[in-house]
Amino acid sequence: MDPANDTGISEFLLMGFSEEPELQPLIFGTFLSMYLMTVFGNLLIILAISSDSQLHTTMYFFLANLSFVDICFTSTTIPKMLWNIQTQSKVITYADCITQIYFFILFAGLDMFLLTVMAYDRFVAICHPVHYQVIMNPRLCGLLVLGSWVLSALHSLLESLMVLPLSFCTVLEIPQFYCELNLIIQLACSDTFLNNIVLYFACVFLAGGPFIGILYSYSKIVSSIRGISSAQGKYKAFSTCASHLSVVSLFYCTSLGVYLSSAATQSSHLSATASVLYTVVTPMLNPFIYSLRNKDVKLALMRFSGMAAQKRSIVLG
Repeated sequence: MDPANDTGISEFLLMGFSEEPELQPLIFGTFLSMYLMTVFGNLLIILAISSDSQLHTTMYFFLANLSFVDICFTSTTIPKMLWNIQTQSKVITYADCITQIYFFILFAGLDMFLLTVMAYDRFVAICHPVHYQVIMNPRLCGLLVLGSWVLSALHSLLESLMVLPLSFCTVLEIPQFYCELNLIIQLACSDTFLNNIVLYFACVFLAGGPFIGILYSYSKIVSSIRGISSAQGKYKAFSTCASHLSVVSLFYCTSLGVYLSSAATQSSHLSATASVLYTVVTPMLNPFIYSLRNKDVKLALMRFSGMAAQKRSIVLG
């Protein structure tokens, strides 16, 4: 192959974590277990919320959407990595890579927007409890979720379309287990100034904006909680947003840690390992955080498990 620019490339190579054959079964088993736990845990949250009428509220409507997005987010990258390990191949086609970029950005953006919407929901519930039902009506909740989908879809479409005109050199190895937009841009031989500008502004406005919104919501929440006279009232108010605050901290701390580690080190394997934190670990832990720290969800899961066991006994009988 001629070492010149190639605008008609057909595939990339996902280098993953390690090229040592003896480590592949361990990596495969670890990520398969994490993926199954993520899908099963988030699916259980969705089923518990949908089957329990006591959880048909605004907060749990957003939580069900977040669980669905987490399943999709993980499914964007992990199945392809598992398939490559199983077939002992590193190849991903050009079309599949662009598709993966689109859906990865889509669901990552949805995660951020939904966490922001959930922070706003807690802000209204604690700071304006009297008007909560009026403000967080079903129409507004639907529009907030729909707006999150539209903004994320438009952003991911823009980023994906801007990759298409790029030409690439013969070095098509991606030091990651999925097609990361930033790494794809770095592999391009053509001018990527516009791509970098769009990527920079997207990080500032579409990632920084929701984060500022979350910080503002929780600053108001903390201020309102401090104004509550009784200790029991303070604990009850804080407990309603403790799970969400834990998920937000986990998501943003792992994301920030990944990009800081990427900037501080040139080790591709370290960067790939750090990426696992927010692409796999965070979606896997979210159901545990909400089920362990939320009494209503725990009760709903127990009722759902009892219903499932009862139906199973009837069928077997």
